[in-house]
Amino acid sequence: MTEALKSRSEGRVVVRNVGWETYERLVEEDPDRSAPRFFYERGVLEIVSPSFEHEQIARVIASLVEELAVELDIDVVGAGSTTFNREDLSRGFEPDASFYFSENAAKVRGKRRISLDAGDPPPDLVVEVDITSPSASKLPVYARLGVAEVWRHDGARLMILGLQRRDAEREGRYAEVPESAFLAPARVPGESLTRFVEEGLASGRPAWTRRVREWARELRGNP
Repeated sequence: MTEALKSRSEGRVVVRNVGWETYERLVEEDPDRSAPRFFYERGVLEIVSPSFEHEQIARVIASLVEELAVELDIDVVGAGSTTFNREDLSRGFEPDASFYFSENAAKVRGKRRISLDAGDPPPDLVVEVDITSPSASKLPVYARLGVAEVWRHDGARLMILGLQRRDAEREGRYAEVPESAFLAPARVPGESLTRFVEEGLASGRPAWTRRVREWARELRGNP
């Protein structure tokens, strides 16, 4: 069964009863593609063709993460829209952007490929832009694969979602948190991130980058 859900700017197709082998074949046909992006959960395959607006928001958020990390002296490795999947869990995703920080950054730096099946860690942070369709249904997959933090932007606001660990018999769930755990000890609130994303979409990149760096130095206490 196939569902086609489209807006004027973005396409989304959901295909059910897709076997793991078929999903893997689609992923491996063009491993370097940037679109479409595949999201797989136990037989359900979602194929998303991002719009220009979608991509611009994702790129601004990715730049924001990297600029803040550098100015706050936090080691970071950007993994972009890498395919992350685990056959034993029958789940996989390709985010709009993803990052490893500190210890996990050191673990994946220099690798040609990330394999969760081989024991590589999942990304610490995933970025999801949801202009036409909410990613709420994707959150359990991120939680099951161990993604600690999701930054979700709905076209107007950026929310920081932190994984709340549960007991061994119940999977973790996400809850909105006021600040990012990976940009500590600086306190980086979601409201400020939303503002800088808006500015990044409307401003020239050099001026915007300078403002982000100045803000990061203020957060660090070194104006």
